[in-house]
Amino acid sequence: MISVLRNPVYRRLLVAQVVALVGTGLATVALGLLAYDLAGADAGSVLGTALAVKMAAYVTIAPAAGALARRLPRRALLVSADLVRAAAALTLPFVDQVWQVYVLIFLLQSASAVFTPVFQSVVPDVLPAERDYTRALSLSRLAYDLESLFSPALAAALLSLIAYNWLFLGTVAGFLGSAALVVSAVLPKRVAGADDAVRADSRRSPRTATGRGTHAEAASGVRLFLSTPRLRALLALDLAVAAAGAVVTVNSVVYVRDALGRSAGDVPLALGAYGGGSMAVALLLPRVLERVPDRTVMLRGALVLSVVFAGLAALTAARDGDWRWPALLLTWAAFGAGCSMVLTPTGRLIRDAAPPELRASAFAAQFSLSHGCWLLTYPLAGWLGAAGGLESAVVVLGAVAAAAGRRAARLWPAEPARVPAVPDTRPAPGGGQAPDTRPAPYTRPAPGGGRRDVAPAGPGSRGGRRDAAPADPGSGAPGAH
Repeated sequence: MISVLRNPVYRRLLVAQVVALVGTGLATVALGLLAYDLAGADAGSVLGTALAVKMAAYVTIAPAAGALARRLPRRALLVSADLVRAAAALTLPFVDQVWQVYVLIFLLQSASAVFTPVFQSVVPDVLPAERDYTRALSLSRLAYDLESLFSPALAAALLSLIAYNWLFLGTVAGFLGSAALVVSAVLPKRVAGADDAVRADSRRSPRTATGRGTHAEAASGVRLFLSTPRLRALLALDLAVAAAGAVVTVNSVVYVRDALGRSAGDVPLALGAYGGGSMAVALLLPRVLERVPDRTVMLRGALVLSVVFAGLAALTAARDGDWRWPALLLTWAAFGAGCSMVLTPTGRLIRDAAPPELRASAFAAQFSLSHGCWLLTYPLAGWLGAAGGLESAVVVLGAVAAAAGRRAARLWPAEPARVPAVPDTRPAPGGGQAPDTRPAPYTRPAPGGGRRDVAPAGPGSRGGRRDAAPADPGSGAPGAH
């Protein structure tokens, strides 16, 4: 897996992602302590509102990132987003009103809503070979999971030496380090078709009959998702992941402290079990995805989540027994594994479904729409748990996950079987028939539900990736899958 780190551009980008994640983790801890200083016993309400502000920024700002990425240099856009995040984090220690926290959080997370999808759209250009890109996706998943374990531990160690306000300086350092690493990386140029589209758009008025103005560009990724069956299936899978993740994020402390009566120190252990399950799957998936289609892996991940919800319902109904603590750890690890099965191949699916000129918009749309799912499940997990008990939250969110998984299976057409190899009847140089060395053509569904043949990768293809024929005129998809 680490062989992809030999690529110097990707290596710099991955390190930039890691240091920015560590800085974000430090800010999360510091923000909780700042909220307590400002609101006292109402700190939970402040943090809940801040989380809603974060999700609102992701949902509303991310679609514009795709349009910006088509019109502006990507490296400049990434660096600018990092500098905005650093400025917002630098200001947080000086606030003395709760509303100021909300404004700065919206500013910081709006910059993140630009940075993340643009960053995701750059990586396939840096690593065009499918095998390398798959490994990069696994490394990215590992980075997120390791950050969730490392940042709280680092914050706890630093808080034994310094006041919490200084943690925000660690956040600033993380974002500035990320900006410096992005500046040092020479990003690949856009493909020719994408550049031609940008130049053509710059010559048009935003109100031309083609509708390719800035607002139309911002919505192009969303239209791609809504018109492509497997991307609509991905949105359903995102909802299933959000249902499981909300239970873990919102209700872990309730399970550990209230339902099981354990100490506060066991809460990080429960969250660590979730991260451990996710990391284990992320390490295994690169080899698995070489043999098993994305559809099979991701739909089975959704099935795992539904089964785990059933087990959690039984665990929640149990009122006593020492077995419940290890069972909770196993349940959380299984949730992490199922979520990773869905999330890790997501980049491959978007890359294959979106033409290069719409790739940034597609990643931005996925970022926005997936966080819209979280914006729905976060309050459901909290409100249902508080009003009707943990049983209500588990039943409702489990039903959401199961329904989303079934919907994804119906929306995502199955990959057709490979046809037999085509015999090569050309005469051999010495007479007779040449041996058949040509791979069979691959047939896969077109966006509109039909079939189209894709030629085997030739010597000039990028990493064995197949080039699709143009979409059927009636498919309604903005580009080929």
